[in-house]
Amino acid sequence: MERGNVLFVTIDQMAAEVLDGPLAAFVPTPAIDRLRASATSFGAHVTVTVPCGPARASLLTGLYAMNHRSIRNGTPLARHHATLAGEARRAGYEPLLLGYTDTTPDPAALDPEDPDLLSYEGVAPGFRELVEMRFDDGLEWPAYLRAKGYAFDLDRGAPVSGVYRPCATGNRPRPSDPAFYRAEDSDTAYLTDRTLQALDIRRDAPWFAHVTYIRPHPPLVAPEPYNRLIAPGDLPRPDLARPAHPFLDAWFSAPAVRGLYWGFDGDCDALPAETVAELRAVYLGLVAEVDHHLGRLLDWLDATGQAGRTLVVLTADHGEMLGAKRMWGKESVFDPAFRVPLVIRDPRAAGGAGRRVDALTESVDVAPTILDWIGRAAPPAMDGRSLLPLIAGATPPDWRDAGFMEADFGHPQRPTRFQRHLGLAPEQAGVAILRERRWKYVHFGGGVPPMLFDLEADPTETRNLADLPAHAAEVSRLRQRLIDRMTERRDRRLTHLSLGA
Repeated sequence: MERGNVLFVTIDQMAAEVLDGPLAAFVPTPAIDRLRASATSFGAHVTVTVPCGPARASLLTGLYAMNHRSIRNGTPLARHHATLAGEARRAGYEPLLLGYTDTTPDPAALDPEDPDLLSYEGVAPGFRELVEMRFDDGLEWPAYLRAKGYAFDLDRGAPVSGVYRPCATGNRPRPSDPAFYRAEDSDTAYLTDRTLQALDIRRDAPWFAHVTYIRPHPPLVAPEPYNRLIAPGDLPRPDLARPAHPFLDAWFSAPAVRGLYWGFDGDCDALPAETVAELRAVYLGLVAEVDHHLGRLLDWLDATGQAGRTLVVLTADHGEMLGAKRMWGKESVFDPAFRVPLVIRDPRAAGGAGRRVDALTESVDVAPTILDWIGRAAPPAMDGRSLLPLIAGATPPDWRDAGFMEADFGHPQRPTRFQRHLGLAPEQAGVAILRERRWKYVHFGGGVPPMLFDLEADPTETRNLADLPAHAAEVSRLRQRLIDRMTERRDRRLTHLSLGA
């Protein structure tokens, strides 16, 4: 079979409800709609962990967080783990990175003075970084802006995040004030321009490109016209009801998500309804901007005759709470943080166009799927499975009936608000989640009581049933299933081997 191309696009912090939920009617996404019409969409897809670094580690290794153990931004990814890019190299591809992977390098492979140890935003092994778009340490896009004549000061230690500031139209900046750069010079536009240049010169040979858009990741500021493209007053309000539980008490025990927008003090609980609506509108405007530039990539595939031999994978690293329960960001245990879109266009799959798959799929399935498509078997350690059978219309009889997710809310040097409020050591601040169609079980470490949600009766997860005697048997059953999943999926890198007598 002729070798094809791979276009693997990851959008940062894009919630599934933007495409399949109450907000979908308010944001124009013609490019994604066009892609979905010619592709397979996965309607019950989740990331297996949050936030960015851990989520991308799982996406690129096919491993649960309990196996790769890069459990927070800044936690190294051990060098013995196979990666999607490394395996693609073994199949003869040169994996190109246009953007970032947030992969913290293994210090065992570096000298103590190596500057790579000063940043969590390293490159996953196997990739060739063509366009550097790192969020905190990036200099390429700010250098471009400066060369274009924009005047700005860089924050020391976080140059890119310092560029995301509004051009205030009043005495006090508002989230919907425009960015100081024009839309044609935004990070999204710049990354797309560079990607098209890089791919166009390679059009005559098989290529493998991982394109990662920062937006709609906060700080929530957008260039004109995207800053006011969506009318805040038209949007449905987020569901603010939340269950009574120590996790929520800890979440709101101190200011959080200070980087939500320029000048925000981090007090999510005190955000006025008007500001919440404005922030949601700006977020959707940023989604629309990404969609516009995704359309440019799809146009190029069509114009150059590449579409018929290119696997296109579109997903997000994790979701966004978007004000639900008055929470923002992705440090959460609730569905909006874990539900993400996944769209795959396989030009070899007859009948895959416009198909929707509702089987439970996980972000660890993406790497095995891409490897399967390029003719490379996934390493035995990978926890995910290829989705190509589902794209072809066949659901394997042993397909999973529950999703598995994790998060870690501790820090080894700087105790987090969860540790302080709940009295937890870093190793006790983790959470594991088992999500069936109806039931969702959330298990905390350190003796923190669990949560149980009936998703059929309570899809917004507002009533915790775990402490009710009537649901004790359900809690016990799901706890056992969670233990089984974790036991069955422990690191299997070498367990399929048996040497000697």
